[in-house]
Amino acid sequence: MLHEYREEITELKTQNAHFAKIFEKHNALDDQINDIDAGRAHMEQLELEKLKKEKLKLKDEAYAMILEFKKTK
Repeated sequence: MLHEYREEITELKTQNAHFAKIFEKHNALDDQINDIDAGRAHMEQLELEKLKKEKLKLKDEAYAMILEFKKTK
């Protein structure tokens, strides 16, 4: 997620517990979605769409936090 901000993400994860939680939750959802897409797990399509929307929401929130962090540097 947001590989171009690797340095900022590393700093934010150590300095901001909320960001770290968002980042971990996003990655967990990503793993779960990948398992479903690869056929290693099963989920109804509607539930899968909910997971994808939640993942996107977390990414948007993390991205906003990264941009705000960059302003303070």
